Amino acid sequence: MNPLCSRCNLVVYPTEKINCLDKYWHSRCFRCETCNMSLNMKNYKGFAKRPYCSAHYPKANFTCVADTPENIRLKQQSKMQSQVLYKEDFEKNKGKAFTVVTDTPELQRLKKSQDQISNIKYHEEFEKSKGSHVHEESKTPHPQPSSPAPAAYQPVAASQNYHYDPTPEPVRPAAAAPPSSAGKRYRAVYDYAAADEDEVSFIDGDVIVDVQQIDEGWMYGRVERTNQQGMLPANYVEAI
Repeated sequence: MNPLCSRCNLVVYPTEKINCLDKYWHSRCFRCETCNMSLNMKNYKGFAKRPYCSAHYPKANFTCVADTPENIRLKQQSKMQSQVLYKEDFEKNKGKAFTVVTDTPELQRLKKSQDQISNIKYHEEFEKSKGSHVHEESKTPHPQPSSPAPAAYQPVAASQNYHYDPTPEPVRPAAAAPPSSAGKRYRAVYDYAAADEDEVSFIDGDVIVDVQQIDEGWMYGRVERTNQQGMLPANYVEAI
């Protein structure tokens, strides 16, 4: 038996039936109780089991929400939709071994702070190693030039020859040259642009001479093409 419409009390046939608010309505009778605007299942708002539009929906003075059958149905429907979306997201991300992290301003600030701390530590280590190298060189004794033997100065007696040519003063030997500071030779395998004042730029194929290893990641040397000296990354060059 077909039910009756809640507004016009006439028989509602299946082709025009709307089941909402625990009642049956003709599609043409499902209207706002205040302005008589035509409603549907997407834009109606129920109050006391009567349909209203958004503009004329009664505002209750209390905050307690009654557990009506309609609210229970909506709550269950929202819960089911949430579970469906959760399962879809889970299936999409299933099997992925990484998590995408959004590059937020806070993460950018932390990254910049870590880079600054790394640069400070790097310069401190470089200054320490540079100071220790200079201290060791100052301790190394340098060869002193040898003085001429006293026997080299033998004046000729005046009684033997009043007109003699004085013996020329012996030439002092030149001071020994300091040991060469040339180190290993390396060839650049990549281009590199200096990122700081104490670094040096070079291009692929440049020869780096006078190379001194500072740590596992950095070296100190001179670019033979430009004659510039400075720091360079160790993984950008290879020994030759």
